[in-house]
Amino acid sequence: MQSNPELPTVAFIGLGVMGFPMSGHLAKAGYPVQVYNRSSDKAQRWAEQYSGTVCATPRAAAQDAQCVFTCVGNDDDLRAVLLGEQGALAGLEEGAVVVDHSTVSVEVCEELAELCQQRKASFVDAPISGGQQGAENGVLTVMCGGSQTALTKATAAIDCYASAVTHLGPVGSGQRCKMVNQICIAGLLQGLAEGLNFAQRAGLDPAQVVDVISRGAAQSWQMENRAATMLADHYEHGFAVDWMVKDLGIAQAEAARNGSQLPVVETVATYYQELQKRGGGRWDTSSLLRLLQTEQ
Repeated sequence: MQSNPELPTVAFIGLGVMGFPMSGHLAKAGYPVQVYNRSSDKAQRWAEQYSGTVCATPRAAAQDAQCVFTCVGNDDDLRAVLLGEQGALAGLEEGAVVVDHSTVSVEVCEELAELCQQRKASFVDAPISGGQQGAENGVLTVMCGGSQTALTKATAAIDCYASAVTHLGPVGSGQRCKMVNQICIAGLLQGLAEGLNFAQRAGLDPAQVVDVISRGAAQSWQMENRAATMLADHYEHGFAVDWMVKDLGIAQAEAARNGSQLPVVETVATYYQELQKRGGGRWDTSSLLRLLQTEQ
């Protein structure tokens, strides 16, 4: 698999369950890809599967790259790969664009956007939705904040792993949109968990119930993609509870600033925290059903 010399060099930092396939789509599309991951063994596995250059530091990955993509866990992780002597910003080219696909706070986005501007570069906050399946299939939804000019520079590359890329406003707008996404998912999953638990206790065939109601107003992505695994009590996949606790905390902090009321989120967040206490931090977020099934 050879890169296309006519395409610009890109960097991808963070090869987790999302970043690994996302950067792979870039390589398959012919982009010269320079990757960095905190655990080098995963970067080596990526290089065995795709064509690209494994770099020892984020700074090395960012050198000569027109676009630097990041996909890491939280605010501190993002600062760790972008800042400092070996951080990506130290190797950033003038005119380059940093596109962050992590789910982080608005504050860290604004902080990093200012630092990029000082280096005559740009920053786009671009959190994603669609889960591991969406990343592997290249059909993610990307919510973007920053200048339209900066986003335009990166759009062709993002299109390699996304089915929808939307500019929502200035830096921070993408993260605020992702907060709305997580707020809605939390309510949907709790509703689905309660409905399936009710069906089971009512003596109905829950799979048949899902088949019926998924053709009507109750239908949702969560129902289509998670009901069957929930009924099978299978949660070793998907978006982890630990990450949802983090994401809902970000949304709650932002709500405190803008005066929003999030009573459902506050309740569901406590359920996820209970799952963490039971050792379910890495379970899929649909594991809310387990709590209801264990209640007598």
